[in-house]
Amino acid sequence: MTNVAIIYYSMYGHVAKLASSIKAGVTSVPGVKASVYQIQETLSDDLLKALHAPPKSDLPVATPDVLKSADGILLGFPTRFGMLPTQVKGLFDACGSLWAKGGLIGKPCGIFFSSASLGGGQETTAMSMTPFIAHQGMTFVPLGYRSPLVSTNEEIHGGSPWGAGTLANADGSRQPTDLELEIAKIQGQSFAEITKKLSA
Repeated sequence: MTNVAIIYYSMYGHVAKLASSIKAGVTSVPGVKASVYQIQETLSDDLLKALHAPPKSDLPVATPDVLKSADGILLGFPTRFGMLPTQVKGLFDACGSLWAKGGLIGKPCGIFFSSASLGGGQETTAMSMTPFIAHQGMTFVPLGYRSPLVSTNEEIHGGSPWGAGTLANADGSRQPTDLELEIAKIQGQSFAEITKKLSA
């Protein structure tokens, strides 16, 4: 069975909700299973409390071995000043041995993300992950325009051809909409179909 690893970092739960919809899309494809992991937190408990961050989930923490064993990888994270957060970079920096051995070459990889606003880094955050994909020799599988929902202007929404996304507002008050969650599900399904073909 094809195994897609969904790995994410989420401080306030927005990316976690996208991950749940992505998982539903992945598992809708026969012969594909989804394994969900969280990225290790690096902030202290005191700082997380000051930031009013809710407790972390009990999901297993992603390691380089998780990336190595998966047939495909979907990575989700919020923006930090238009870039991926340091917690995600920490996971990438631990993958030196995989890079040295070519352990991720050819492996399909996709991205999903959140930002406070439309101009808050939706696409630059996705782009900030591409050096890791390139240096590891992975196969980038963007969402593209697989559905007209990606480009609809009927409502303001996150996401782009780079991947599914949501807008959280600066105070985190906005939650993923039905449209954003549906786009995430579509990304999960299409990514699973491609990963299944590539791993056959």
